[in-house]
Amino acid sequence: MRNQMETRCIHGNSDFSFRESTRAVSFPIYQTATFGHVGLGQSTGFDYTRVKNPTRQHLEETVSSLENACDTVAFSSGMAAVSACFELFEPGDHIICSEDLYGGVTRLLCTFCQKNGLSVDFVDTTDLEKIRTVLRPETKALYIETPSNPMMNITDLRGCAALAKERHLLLIVDNTFLSPYLQNPIDLGADLVIHSGSKFLSGHNDTVAGFLSSANGELADRIRMIAKTTGGVLAPFDCWLVLRGIKTLAVRMERQQENAGKVARWLSAQPHIRKVFYAGLPEHPGYEINRAQARGAGSMISFRTDSVETAHRVLEKVRLITFAESLGGTESLITYPMTQTHPDVPAEMREHLGITETLLRLSVGLENCDDIIADLKQALEESV
Repeated sequence: MRNQMETRCIHGNSDFSFRESTRAVSFPIYQTATFGHVGLGQSTGFDYTRVKNPTRQHLEETVSSLENACDTVAFSSGMAAVSACFELFEPGDHIICSEDLYGGVTRLLCTFCQKNGLSVDFVDTTDLEKIRTVLRPETKALYIETPSNPMMNITDLRGCAALAKERHLLLIVDNTFLSPYLQNPIDLGADLVIHSGSKFLSGHNDTVAGFLSSANGELADRIRMIAKTTGGVLAPFDCWLVLRGIKTLAVRMERQQENAGKVARWLSAQPHIRKVFYAGLPEHPGYEINRAQARGAGSMISFRTDSVETAHRVLEKVRLITFAESLGGTESLITYPMTQTHPDVPAEMREHLGITETLLRLSVGLENCDDIIADLKQALEESV
């Protein structure tokens, strides 16, 4: 019997390959660098924490259970997971990416990946025909964010999976914004799923982590070798923090999504707001596709103000909401993508995407929704 998602958030798959001998309800932190051998040529299964650690294994198996993955590796950050993913490719390989991506990924692709001989095309992946126009014989993968960061564009994962299968490409999906509670890309045909575990999975703005989940054993073995060799894995204490956070993932996502829907509808009616980008609004162009491939729209909203002055006023005046980078935690955070998450994206690309001086991104938290709205209301009001 496979447990439901809420149960798996707390208990994982209930069939872990390592059983903690004390049966501690809160899984222990195995804060050790190395493990003793029981004899010559004999091992407990754990030798050195860079390769394998019980706390990290417990976390990895929990995330695999949530993503219906063959295997998951926990990394020291979301960018460490992304970097490990691109180690799968060789000089001369070509990657097609969503044009609207977290700025750190764009920076990685335009610097280190190109230095290492990879070529990249950034396209509007909401249009499958635009993906087809940049396909080459050397194309090896599609890299998708949906909803995208920060414009909340929705890409048809089933359509991308069919195209990837047709052309023998890897389909890589960043699932950070919805989490496995609301979307499971592997079930839709993805080969690899990436998470910034610092966000919804940990959920408390208290640690940095990343995950790379594989759909099959061959990919899993390659990712394990990359992690073992490059060494950017997650430390035991941080693993424990994320494990603790995942236990409340289901209830957090439900409440944050409920809050976000109310906030998005309220923002849509405000005179100082020109446009709201939220996949849960029926007027969003990706609304129907998101409904078909996900169990909700999550709690990430972007919105455009009527002027630069209004945008700056909101950032300066919010009190309950914190003006800070990151997302997905219990606290509501507001971010200025142009200077915080996407400053290294070339100006012409930012302009093309709509990442301008009037764009704000809001991660809706667990506060009372009326309080969140009241804070936005007073921040939007012009000083008398």
